Amino acid sequence: MLAPIVVFDLDGTLVDTAPDLVATLNRVLDDLGLPSVPYAEARNMVGGGARKMIERALTAEDRSLLPAEIDRLVEDFIAHYANHIADRSRPFEGLEAALDQLSHRGCRLAVCTNKLEWLARRLLDALGLTTRFVAICGADTFGVQKPDPELLRRTLELAGECVRDAIMVGDSINDVAMGKGLGVAVIAVDYGYTEIPVLQLGADRIIRDLAELPKAVFELARTPARTT
Repeated sequence: MLAPIVVFDLDGTLVDTAPDLVATLNRVLDDLGLPSVPYAEARNMVGGGARKMIERALTAEDRSLLPAEIDRLVEDFIAHYANHIADRSRPFEGLEAALDQLSHRGCRLAVCTNKLEWLARRLLDALGLTTRFVAICGADTFGVQKPDPELLRRTLELAGECVRDAIMVGDSINDVAMGKGLGVAVIAVDYGYTEIPVLQLGADRIIRDLAELPKAVFELARTPARTT
């Protein structure tokens, strides 16, 4: 059996980035004179990119802005976040041990995220994780975002791997939909950022922590992926 390539979502799957993302969001809202979003609520806004976070926060406050104004807020968000990208963001417990096990058993690893690629690389650089991955692709890498399966397909292409040898690991409906759209098996983590209960995402496996990941990967490598 060939070892699969394992493609990871970033925010909420590999790294707990919510503390820095929520702090940045609330900084942007404060500049508008709007109240902060409670952390527990804002945590599940993570994963769709800066614009989605801002738009959802504005909607929660029944506030609408012109597209050009939102563009400016996104620029402000990214500028601030880039300078504070790893103030409090940390890998989830057990990550490096899980990556070690997968690599030791022949798996190649990649990242497929809705974060801008340069921000993803800056974060992974700051945490000493960049060299773990053969490809790191973001929303701007190919001009497509999750849940579009094209983002995953082109990530695999860049990594030099076939779809049939891939497994996706993520925390949200976007990750599951993207994987299923390409016919790739999906493992969902239950500690990430999602408003939809993990049991309802339709993943092939659910894991409670990263210590369970290697076993789940190699079980799925022997099982055809389900498609919706």
